[in-house]
Amino acid sequence: MGSNSFRLELGRVEGRQIFRLGTWRETLRMGASLDAQGRIRPAFERAALACLARFGERLAALHPSAVRAVATNTFRVATNASVFLAKAESALSFPIEVISGHEEARLIYLGIAHLLPPDDAPRLAVDIGGGSTELIIGRGRKSMRLESLSLGCLTYSQRFFGDGRLSTSAFDAADTNASVEIEAIARDFNREHWCHAYASSGTALALADILKQNDISTVGITLDGLRALRARMIRARHIDRLHLGGLKPDRAPVIAGGLAIMIAVTAGLGIERIDAVGGAFRMGLMFDMLGRGAARDVRAASVHQFAKRYRIDVLHCRRVAEMARMLYSTAIAHPAEESLRHIGWAGLLHEIGYSVSHAGFNKHGAYILDHADMPGFSAQEQRLLAILVLTCRGRLPNAAKVLTDPDMRAQILALRLAVLLNHARSAEDPLGIALKIGKTIHLTISGHWLTAHPLTLNLIEHERAEWQSLGYSWRLTRSRIGARLQGSE
Repeated sequence: MGSNSFRLELGRVEGRQIFRLGTWRETLRMGASLDAQGRIRPAFERAALACLARFGERLAALHPSAVRAVATNTFRVATNASVFLAKAESALSFPIEVISGHEEARLIYLGIAHLLPPDDAPRLAVDIGGGSTELIIGRGRKSMRLESLSLGCLTYSQRFFGDGRLSTSAFDAADTNASVEIEAIARDFNREHWCHAYASSGTALALADILKQNDISTVGITLDGLRALRARMIRARHIDRLHLGGLKPDRAPVIAGGLAIMIAVTAGLGIERIDAVGGAFRMGLMFDMLGRGAARDVRAASVHQFAKRYRIDVLHCRRVAEMARMLYSTAIAHPAEESLRHIGWAGLLHEIGYSVSHAGFNKHGAYILDHADMPGFSAQEQRLLAILVLTCRGRLPNAAKVLTDPDMRAQILALRLAVLLNHARSAEDPLGIALKIGKTIHLTISGHWLTAHPLTLNLIEHERAEWQSLGYSWRLTRSRIGARLQGSE
């Protein structure tokens, strides 16, 4: 769900390859939908929901695990995005993730790396979207440097060419504004850091086609060719009088903004030539899904890197994660696999806030997880991890709203108990432990074990009081015997 268009891509998996089956595109210009308060206006909302309903019909026969829907820049900045997305998910009948600019950049490069022949030489990728521009330097299939800038073909066309006039002054103003953004990252993305440059957006494909069909450039996108195209557009004076081979009607309203940004990028980074590659972002999404299903989930790698970066006590946090997963698995009838992953990752990272301060470490950890760049994670997933870490200890009143969701309530309780039961940081597991959540929270632990651990019993009593203060019934049962807890991987 982009700022300029919504796209649906279908692919068939064979081995480790994905073959395209079809693609659908509807130009909605959502980047132009925001009013003065940053809200998506009703007319645009209706058009978007109708489009998603059509996409949903095509996807209805697919299992949810085979579908991934993502939203980009407009939905990152819209003030009523959460309200709109609830309606959008209902129309599409699948969850929708809002991804960060850096995550968008990572997926773009992943797609480019799979569309191009293998090459160990460093490559630059540029993607000019409707509301943002992503730049990536990578080697092979691994992105090494990512950036997302607030430069979009739709937003720039509206801002500098909104009346359709193509003047020198309008292009100069657009170029100046884009060049300021490019200058801020030029040192890290200039010619000395890469060997070949590629561009993957609809803007790049349109510009490459226009340059070729009008005999302006036959060797890809070049700065000389772009400047010659700019001069030709200025001579036309208005978009309605612009007649160029390769310029499609739906691309014409945003081509001037896209051209101005591409000129700023090529000039600012010293690019001699850019080769256009189509559909990289969508292919990146599908290959990322394929990785999740084949034990190559980039999210797990991100969690591992965070654990290493913040120097957590890995053995302790792994025990907490395993116990939280076990408790959650037994607490509800049909535990969701994604929820099991999330609670396990939250358990592994629940102490990253110690890098800031021991006091209130859960609050510091939640802030880090909510705001850091975590490859593979959507904004919603990062927010979920942040909530779990924030509520892993202490008072619960601020979590009263999220506790109304049964699955979230089970995750929070399981993690809190896992943290509590491992407070001594020993390898000893409590005996006979079981958790059931229905109308009543029912915790069972060996009575003999509790007698031998009076501090833990005291902490459990405080936890019971905390939940009871919010209106939740709680029953603690002391079993006569119990099996030793077995953590799951």
